[in-house]
Amino acid sequence: MTPEEALAGVTLWGAKALGLQATHGSLEPGKVASFVHWPLARPAELVYWLGGELPCQVIYRGEAQ
Repeated sequence: MTPEEALAGVTLWGAKALGLQATHGSLEPGKVASFVHWPLARPAELVYWLGGELPCQVIYRGEAQ
């Protein structure tokens, strides 16, 4: 599984599995926006940041935390 596939699995496909794809799972107008921003060049770098460096920004339900 590629890093991109893993990321889709916990976002797009996770929301679909829970029946929430209309409001969750991707960053689109009208959807709930909760995400964490790390300074990554590509998705494969995410495994190096988890549990280590603090994120640049956290957005929860559209609001900066």
